[in-house]
Amino acid sequence: MNLNPAQQAKFDKMSRAEKIAVLLMLMGEDTTASVFSNMSVDAITEVSKYIASNKSVEKAVAVAVLKEFYAIFQSQQFIIGRGIKYTKELLYRALDVEDADKILEKLSKTLQEDQYFSYLSKIKPQQLSKLLVDEHPQTAALILAHMDAVEAADTLHYFSDDLRSEVLIRIAKLGDISSSVIKRVSDVLKSKLELSSSKEFKIGGLRAVAAILNSFDEKISKETFVKICEQDKEISTLIKDMMFSFEDIKTLEKKAIIEILNSVDKHDLMLALKSASPELRDAFFSVMSEKGKKVFEEEGQFLGVVKMRDIKDAQRRVIKRVESLVEDEIIQLDLGKKEAVK
Repeated sequence: MNLNPAQQAKFDKMSRAEKIAVLLMLMGEDTTASVFSNMSVDAITEVSKYIASNKSVEKAVAVAVLKEFYAIFQSQQFIIGRGIKYTKELLYRALDVEDADKILEKLSKTLQEDQYFSYLSKIKPQQLSKLLVDEHPQTAALILAHMDAVEAADTLHYFSDDLRSEVLIRIAKLGDISSSVIKRVSDVLKSKLELSSSKEFKIGGLRAVAAILNSFDEKISKETFVKICEQDKEISTLIKDMMFSFEDIKTLEKKAIIEILNSVDKHDLMLALKSASPELRDAFFSVMSEKGKKVFEEEGQFLGVVKMRDIKDAQRRVIKRVESLVEDEIIQLDLGKKEAVK
């Protein structure tokens, strides 16, 4: 169901709170009460304002809101345990059977095709780019079109300007492609990646140990580091220099922080900044546009109460991404500056 120009303009002007209000009105009072129980007072007030206004919403606009939220769920910015079954119930409650069937058919096809390339999220962008630059641009376009937008952008970063623009144009022009062709392309790429991995495999080193310690929770990381220090003082000092905490991001140059902001999952960053120092929050906000900062803060309000464990997990995921950027030589860590700040 496509939007006409007037409907599209209305949809584009809707705030995130207004879209949430539309979604909750479609889902009913019980679900709304359950959702509100996990939101902050400010967020509830903002959404309730739109619900209370009791404005009518055109069917096409409501469907567009549903599609947008489903896309957010599917992109794994949020974890949903009820999956496609719950989505089906929601669509049939909000739409007539014919429209719901059409959307579900398209969603099922998309989910299946994206699943073919799910393994690519574990491949480093630089490694993937080495394979894709040797593929036909149309094949590269097909593969990148089925990847997460941020991961696709990270991979395209290593393409030449000419090839990058050609592949993006081909992505824009991609039409319907049979699932069998997509699966075949996925299988061939997986075989090439396995062959490539067997030729280039690097293990060990100080950075590997530092990355492992950063991945532990704080208690285990400290206890393990103390043991290493007791056994080998020199090695422990070198490892400590390699270790990078979430708060250390504020010591980086603006260019590096911009790269991190563009690379990490935005939902992870919102969670991670929940317990961050004002200095670190300011470091990220200083490289955002005014509009971007406003949207980030607005969406952050809807996180509600978050467990400290979830915040720490998100911080570890951000650190892991920073380490990948360092390893790919996209950013550099100024360890001297880090020590000076401490």
